[in-house]
Amino acid sequence: MDYKEIIVAYGKRLIHEGFTVETWGNISVRGENGLIYITPSGMDYDSCTTDDICVLNLETGEMTEGKRRPSIEKELHLGIYRARAEVNAVVHTHPVNSTVFACMGMDIPLLCDESVQTLGDTVKCAPYALPGSTELAEGCVRALGKRANACILMSHGAVCLGKDMNGAFKTARVLEMSAEIYYRILAVNGKFIPISDENIYAMQNIIPKSYGQNIKQQ
Repeated sequence: MDYKEIIVAYGKRLIHEGFTVETWGNISVRGENGLIYITPSGMDYDSCTTDDICVLNLETGEMTEGKRRPSIEKELHLGIYRARAEVNAVVHTHPVNSTVFACMGMDIPLLCDESVQTLGDTVKCAPYALPGSTELAEGCVRALGKRANACILMSHGAVCLGKDMNGAFKTARVLEMSAEIYYRILAVNGKFIPISDENIYAMQNIIPKSYGQNIKQQ
């Protein structure tokens, strides 16, 4: 598996699917070799090649390969991988709907079935901290906790996790959908009806075992 090619391909998706603008946002994957592959700082996604991707040592944060300066948010990515062993991809986005709530410092609750199954827990808003700072990285890790697959950063954007890059982008899509639903509820002065803990448990632990196809390879 070429992790650099994954970063290049999904960097283009980040910009073309409307998850960010210009050169903002960043993505990374954890390789089977334990190394972290991450986008370079401030480079146009459409012009990035595999030669531009940075490779980091997870424990030390030192760059083991690459000629570019790594994303300013590298400590945020490294902190998440250190805290969450099941996570192998991180997508930091600047989407419109989620950022509306980030600018208000408001959490986004589990509103619907898709939110429950994908986001894992309430999407909490981390306190404001400067981009690239240790405080931002630490606040993000705290907001995610051990169950949530997404959080928002006050006045900044969103961070979405996955077992692989497809999963992280799924989280990003569901988060943005959930943020838009919540925005529309509040816009009509409405109030969402919470899903019960019992049903949340069922959707996260029981239904996944029977949903979809279980096709064995011949």
